[in-house]
Amino acid sequence: MKKQFNNFVEVERTIQFLQWQEITSKRQKNKGTREFKLPINSPYGNAIHVASYSSGYVRRTRVRSCWQLNKTYKEKEYIPLTDAETGRPVIRTFNSIKRKLILDEQERLAYLIGFCLKNYYIGQANMLSNGEYIPKWKYDNLADAARLDYERQDPEVKVMVNGHRYNVSEWFK
Repeated sequence: MKKQFNNFVEVERTIQFLQWQEITSKRQKNKGTREFKLPINSPYGNAIHVASYSSGYVRRTRVRSCWQLNKTYKEKEYIPLTDAETGRPVIRTFNSIKRKLILDEQERLAYLIGFCLKNYYIGQANMLSNGEYIPKWKYDNLADAARLDYERQDPEVKVMVNGHRYNVSEWFK
């Protein structure tokens, strides 16, 4: 992972610039956890809370179930078993999905900032100021309809010369 910030002060300034409110409890602080409330809401109107854990995890919190935001990778696992019919040892393999832990706090917060900018700020750029959410496909359909309506209209150009009105748009049809 490449470093986005040179030092921890830049990370803290970015958090202040984004107007994240730190809502870490005393117990969380003792364990090395930092929790933030973002100044934007989800499309469903709920406040967005994210947390950085000293164990290396980054999660979205205060929803029905916490979502892990860490990147994932696949790892092959082997389980030794005994075949029921023959009684011989057999090894079963399967792919499991693991999370990439980010052990450095500065890197964890930098990853959290990047993730929130990409998924919550930019991803919700088409949310109106009153909190109403317009999906991108609906916005594109409205824009296309407005453009077609404009193209269908015949612009009418009228010119007045020496007190007489002339409709110039009829000459160019």
